[in-house]
Order: sequence, then structure tokens, then C-alpha cells
Amino acid sequence: MSHNTFGHLFRVTTWGESHGPAIGCVVDGCPPGIRFTQAEIQADLDKRRPGQSRFVTQRREPDQVKILSGVMTDEDGETLITTGTPVSMLIENVDQRSKDYSDIAKRFRPGHADYTYQAKYGLRDYRGGGRSSARETATRVAAGALARKVVPGMVVRGALVAMGEKAIDRANWDWDYVGHADNPFFTPDPASVAVFADYLDGVRKKGSSVGAVIEVVAEGVPAGLGAPVYAKLDQDICANLMSINAVKGVEIGNGFEAARITGEENADEMRMGADGKPVFLSNNSGGVLGGISTGEPIVARFAVKPTSSILTPRKSVDKDGAEVDVMTKGRHDPCVGIRAVPIAEAMLACTIADHYLRHRGQTGKQ
Repeated sequence: MSHNTFGHLFRVTTWGESHGPAIGCVVDGCPPGIRFTQAEIQADLDKRRPGQSRFVTQRREPDQVKILSGVMTDEDGETLITTGTPVSMLIENVDQRSKDYSDIAKRFRPGHADYTYQAKYGLRDYRGGGRSSARETATRVAAGALARKVVPGMVVRGALVAMGEKAIDRANWDWDYVGHADNPFFTPDPASVAVFADYLDGVRKKGSSVGAVIEVVAEGVPAGLGAPVYAKLDQDICANLMSINAVKGVEIGNGFEAARITGEENADEMRMGADGKPVFLSNNSGGVLGGISTGEPIVARFAVKPTSSILTPRKSVDKDGAEVDVMTKGRHDPCVGIRAVPIAEAMLACTIADHYLRHRGQTGKQ
């Protein structure tokens, strides 16, 4: 299977399957001298880790990261320093239950990649989906934790802003609440927790699932990243966010809303700031104009479809051409969008880190 790598200078290759012994990633092109701790990588992985509430899959994976190469330890014994060689990270799988999938070994689950993998490769790993499983995304989160360190002053944060028919009140937006211990949904609106909980409990008890909308924001991104025509920053952001499992739509800034307003409303007007640099009076562009960053926050949103693994029988066929009904057993997220938040942060961080290095290589600017 090809195409397991993304990025040009900050290149991330992921490997492993959902029910294999381990998953991992190799980050090639990370500059030397980047300082970080293993605890910082682990903190991002812990946000994505399954089994932390009744609203996510109950697969029990500690997701303990092991850093195998590309670093040296500082004199303090805790700080790691990148050497400029490939950084390899490994996460062991410890809670696989392959027998949960024996019933669908020959059956194609509706909404899954079963049929398309079979059509392309002539075989598929039915044990949790293999490479098509969201389990693979843990390695992206590890890579993203490192990518955050590449761009000086950059802060990347994500939040769940809608779940099925329910949405947050943006007037209540509180970034500090997203990571609160009493917030299992990564929502920035404290009032939405009870609403989401009741809603998802109903969906979960029916053996069904629901989708979500995630918003991710990168602040502290310098102006000038990206390139016209075929290397646009927003183009790569969209591609990398779309690569996340179950994502079916991506928008930058005002996105599809821009089609419903006038040019006067959509244009981001400018004035001169006290420091002699232009100041944008709005950010409908989501921090990108002509494929190049403006210096304003990078804002992207994406839609995650409902988890395809549900208990309600769905019509399908098997490898022999027989018509069957499929009911997926096992442990699955009733809303996979919840755990997509740290994955979104990672993919945006990796994309911007890559463009930062490309910009620095072409122009010499930091």
C-alpha cells in the first residue's frame, strides 16, 4: 500500500494497523535543535485516547508513546533535543479483540472502506479496518505534538462546535473550558455539555451514531506562508484535514457562508496599526488570501460523518455476491467526531510546520 506519507519538508509517514502489535510514525525533516519532552507528546495523545468516557469507544489503549530515534537527551535528563535525523515514535496496541469482527470477515459494512479496499487490493484487513481504522490517527497526534514546536509562537487549538442537530452558542466560547475535566466533548461552550450528553445518550442507547463539526484555529502564524497556484496553504490544510477518517467536508474561514453574503460583507478591510503594519478588521478569509497566510488566525472547520459501525442491521452484500444484513459488533464511538479534535490540531500543526520550513527555505525568512 502506497501513499502513507504527507508533507514536503516536514514529512510524516505513519505505519501499522488497528489490530497489529503496534502503530507508529516517522517524522523526517524536523529541524535539529527542537526541544521538547516526552510528557508533552504524551499529553496530546492522552486527549485522543479511547475509553475516557461513556461517549467514546471503550477500547482500553494506554497509548504510551516510545521515541526510538532522532533525539538526544539534554543534561537535565528529561528534555529531548532533535538531531535533524528521522524521529521515530511507536505506540503499542494492547487491547485488540479481533474476534469481534469475525462475523464480517466476508461481509462489506455499509459506510466503511471494506468494499473499496477489496476492490483496489483484492483483500482487506477486516479486524477493525486495518489501516482504514481511526486507530492510525494516534500516530498523527504524536507527530503533531512535535510539529507545534517548529513554528515559534504558534498555538493550535480545536473544539467541537456541533453534534448532529445540536450546536454550541458561540457567544459562550471559552477556550480554557475545552480541556476541562468535566468536558468530555471538547466543546468551548459550558452550557452545551448537558445538551450533548443527553442527545448522545439517546443516540448511543439506540445503537446508532451521529456526526459532528470540528473547528480548529492556529494563532501566531506569520504572514507569507504558502505559495500561489499549486502549493496554497489552505489547499494543503483542506487536503490534510480531509485525510482524517470520516471527514466529508472542509471549509476555511467563512467557508460556505461566503456564498450567501455580499462582497462588502465578506471583504476583510484593513487599516494601519500603531506598529506600522496593516491590521485586518475581520477574518472572513480564515487567515489565508491567495493561498498565502495573512498573519491572522488560521481558521478551518470540517464535518465528520456518523460512525458507520452501528448495531442497527443495514443491507449489504458479501464477497460471494450474496445479499446480507450487517450489524457491527465490537466497541465503537457513537460520535467519532469527539476524538477528532486533537487529530485536527495535529494535522493543522503539521501542515503549517511544513509550510513554515518551505517558506524559510525559499525566502530565508523566519
